[in-house]
Amino acid sequence: MNYSFATPLALMLAVSITSCDMNSNAPASAENVPQAADPSTETASVQAPPIIERSVLFGNPTRYQGRLSPDGKLMSFRAPLDGVMNLWVGDRGDYASVKAITHDTGRGIPSHFWALDSQHVLFIQDQGGDENWHLYSVELSTGSTIDLSPYANTQAQMIAQSERVPGVVIVGMNDRDSAWHDVYSVELATGKRTLLMENDGFASFLVDHDLNIRLATKPTASGGLEVLVRNGDAWDPLFEIEFEDVQTTAILGFDAENQGIYLLDSRNRNTAALVHMNLGDQSLTTLAESDRMDIGTVLFDPRSHQPFAYSLDLIQPEWHAISLEYIDVIANLNRQLSGGSQVLAQSLNNQFWTVYTDDSDRSPVYKVFDANTGEMEELFVTNSRLNDLPLAKMHGVIIPSRDGYELVSYLTLPLESDPDQDGKPENPVPLVMLVHGGPWGRDLYGYSAQVQWLANRGYGVLQVNFRSSTGFGKEFLNAGNEQWSGAMHNDLLDAKNWAVEHGITNADQVAIMGGSYGGYATLVGLTFTPEEFSCGVDIVGPSNLITLLESIPPYWESFRKVFARAIGDPETEGGRSLLKATSPLTHVDQITKPLLIGQGANDPRVKQAESDQIVEAMKAKGIPVTYVLYPDEGHGFQKPENNLSFNTVAEAFLAECLGGRFQAQGDDFNNSSIQIPHGIEFIPGITLPSVGEQAGS
Repeated sequence: MNYSFATPLALMLAVSITSCDMNSNAPASAENVPQAADPSTETASVQAPPIIERSVLFGNPTRYQGRLSPDGKLMSFRAPLDGVMNLWVGDRGDYASVKAITHDTGRGIPSHFWALDSQHVLFIQDQGGDENWHLYSVELSTGSTIDLSPYANTQAQMIAQSERVPGVVIVGMNDRDSAWHDVYSVELATGKRTLLMENDGFASFLVDHDLNIRLATKPTASGGLEVLVRNGDAWDPLFEIEFEDVQTTAILGFDAENQGIYLLDSRNRNTAALVHMNLGDQSLTTLAESDRMDIGTVLFDPRSHQPFAYSLDLIQPEWHAISLEYIDVIANLNRQLSGGSQVLAQSLNNQFWTVYTDDSDRSPVYKVFDANTGEMEELFVTNSRLNDLPLAKMHGVIIPSRDGYELVSYLTLPLESDPDQDGKPENPVPLVMLVHGGPWGRDLYGYSAQVQWLANRGYGVLQVNFRSSTGFGKEFLNAGNEQWSGAMHNDLLDAKNWAVEHGITNADQVAIMGGSYGGYATLVGLTFTPEEFSCGVDIVGPSNLITLLESIPPYWESFRKVFARAIGDPETEGGRSLLKATSPLTHVDQITKPLLIGQGANDPRVKQAESDQIVEAMKAKGIPVTYVLYPDEGHGFQKPENNLSFNTVAEAFLAECLGGRFQAQGDDFNNSSIQIPHGIEFIPGITLPSVGEQAGS
């Protein structure tokens, strides 16, 4: 079983991961897209629903990130302890037995999982968003917590654990050389580490089920990866992944005999298929494939290590059985799923599956599926307060790009615009184009606090999987190479025009908003196409692609060539010219519409300088801009108090720009570290509290 905390190709400029849905309605094609009502027909005015409090949408959930222990007896989840998200453990389904096993008082615990011995819970945590993730182990019998990577300025990467070798985990740590993670075996009970291999330039390592290092990948000069097999102290070439395939091909793990590997493989095809490779003769056996989509999540039996099911996710995921013995099991699973459902984990005997179900217009629910009986039981609702609120339904649509690509997108309309929630607006509404990060990620179907917040305030929300988004094959992904302000931006413009043509919005009532790459897209929208958008909200978005690539974290060294091929090579004259030309900072004097920028001071991916320099350039040219800064955040805003305060500012900003509803600021800045170094005067209704008030005293 393999884990990774941060894969640069997937997370370079991404700030969040959303959930997906299983039981899809038919996606809207170019022929059956939502149509506006006939303007000649009189329609009754529908009153807007009550304002949903920001604190409900952006505050802590009741419980989240539910997991079962590998033996299926215990459950764990993240939940607030004195307002901070901590870890809780108890008997499965028995909430009277639940106790907190961590007592963090800062930014909270962002993620956790179980050791395979069911006696330890593992979690990760950084400091102030610096992404120097430490790996911690909590021993349930004693309550003792051990930092398994207790070294300064070090990022731990969980590589593997195995039931065959209990009590240890394989972890990469970069304390010797910040650019490369050496491989260690670490004892869960004591934290003692044993060096297995120094890393002198490998991008990743793969261990077998006996926790022996068997395979490694190494970056090539062309931006691809060479896969090597260990032969004693030597490494022999096994196969190469070309640049065109490097983001759609991945090794999933070894088979039970440690004689072969399973891959998602797009080599010699467009979409990634599930493939088994025999390491002896390198023969390939295709187990699952789709002409339209990459194979998504693959479910393996935890002990036989045989893949038995996989998902395909166009608009919403659909599960398919691989082996005959699982046809009825998967049919029972699909029958009971709704919304953006995912299978998150399985007990070691493969009987109990932790399932996340996610309808777009109600609180997500964690459930337990019994593969033996076919029954599904609820584990917990993440935020039951949501189910009594007027939430809007998300609709999948496929929008054609100007050059023939299908842009899988999601449209959410305010209840007053679409009272029967069929995805067809009664009247045009102001629209927010919400652009995902990455760009090597994608928008998915499911509940989103941000989307519901915007819809409740009176805005339509359109989320577009533009080229470079993942899951739709390597041709679509690679069509975005060196097109960050070109064809990728054209996809957003095509989607905006589609929305105007179908009566969803008016051309002069569209804002653009996003985080990370979505923040960059916002800056592109306001600089390259200043007349297309009414305003923009940029969250941790890069403004200068040259300085972005010059300042990437050292532990992304192995992926530097991939970035150079995809964005532009700063080491060549032509590449630097391209990077300069596609940087919003170069065109800052073209900005004519209001801009709001949010930044975390500790961001290691998009450093504070990216926001500082465009704010300074706008100030020098007398262009209004509002800048919000958080000294205790990184790439995105993790603390609920900070997230709440930024969205309060953004809500006032959008209300001034598009005319939507605005809930008064109230005490939504309390306990937040928010600073507004520049431009608070451009947003009516926003005031910074005194230091005492800000601390909640």
